Amino acid sequence: MKRPTLADVAALAGVSAKTVSNVLLGRPHVSAATRAKVRAAVEEVGYEAGHATSQAGRGLASGRTGRIAVVVPNLYQPYFAENAERLILALAECGFTSTLRIANGGDRERDAVLGVTTADADGVIICPHHLSDELLAGAAPRRPAVALGGAPIKALDGVLMGEHAGFLAITRHLLATGRRRLAFVWNGPAGAVPTGDRYSGFAAALEEHGIEHDPSLVAYSSDWDRRASGYEAMVGLLRRSGPRFDGPKFDGAVCVNDTIAVGVLKALRAHALRVPEDVAVTGFDDTDEGEFTIPSLSSVSPDQGEMVAAAVRLLIERLDGYDGAARQVHTGVHLLIRDSSAQV
Repeated sequence: MKRPTLADVAALAGVSAKTVSNVLLGRPHVSAATRAKVRAAVEEVGYEAGHATSQAGRGLASGRTGRIAVVVPNLYQPYFAENAERLILALAECGFTSTLRIANGGDRERDAVLGVTTADADGVIICPHHLSDELLAGAAPRRPAVALGGAPIKALDGVLMGEHAGFLAITRHLLATGRRRLAFVWNGPAGAVPTGDRYSGFAAALEEHGIEHDPSLVAYSSDWDRRASGYEAMVGLLRRSGPRFDGPKFDGAVCVNDTIAVGVLKALRAHALRVPEDVAVTGFDDTDEGEFTIPSLSSVSPDQGEMVAAAVRLLIERLDGYDGAARQVHTGVHLLIRDSSAQV
C-alpha cells in the first residue's frame, strides 16, 4: 500500500504543500484555523510527520539539503526555459530550493542523473534531450530522479507528453482545412526516413485520408533547438522545387516543434509566400512566442503545467519513501488553432 504523502494531506486540507510543511515544522505566520485543518488531515490520511515532504523538515533528521537539481540541455530553446521556470516555482511551492544545471550532451545528462554533478541535491528533475537506457548502461541513480518529457527511460520515473496524439490531431486539422500536400519539417540528417512518435502521428493522419506521404516533402534541420535550423530546412525544401521555382509543391508544413516553425515562417516570408494562404504552418510545444509570431502560430499544447505537476509529485513520492518500480505518467494534449493554419 502506498504510504500517504504530504501532497495527500495538502489536497485533503485544501492548502498548498508548502503550508502543510510550515505547519509540520512549527513555523509561524500560519493561522490557528489552518493549523487545525492540516493537523486533522494528517490524522485522517495517516501521514507520518517524520516523512515530511519538506526537505527542510527531513533535513533536521537526515542531513538532507532541501535542494533539487533542475537539469535542462539549454535555455535558448523556449520549451526548456519555460519548463525550468515552471519547475523551480512548483518546487518552491513544496518547500524546496532549486539549482539549475545546463547539461548540453548525453554524457552530461547521464552524470546529472547519476549524481556525479548533482551531489549537492536531494533529487533531480531532468528535461532530457539525449538521455537513454543505453547511455545509463544499467547504472542506477544515487538519489530520486524524474525525467520530464523525452523518450521513456526504464530506470527513471518519467512524465511523457502525447507526441503521437498531438501530431495526429494537428495533421487531421490541416487535412480538414483542405490541405493535402503536407511537408514534414524535422531534425534529422538529410535523406533519412523520419522516425519517432511525432512522425508516426503525422503519418497516421495521412493514412486515414488515403494519402501516402511524399518523401520529397521532408525538410531536414540540423538542430531542432534553433530557429535558424527551421529557416535553413525550409529554404532547402523550397530550393528542391527546381531552378525555375513557381511556387511550393506543398500547401502545409507540419513542424517538429515551435522553434523550428518560427524559422519556417521567416523562410516562407523571405520567399514571398503567404501564410496561411499559400502554406499553412503548425508547431508543437505551445511556447509563448508562438502567440506573438506574425501570423500567430498554430501549435499543440502538451500541457506543460500538468507535466511539471506530475514530475514534482513523482519526485516527492520518491523522497517520501516510495521505492517501487519506475513509473511512467502520460499527460494529454490539446490543439491551439491560430492564424498560421486558418481556413482559406
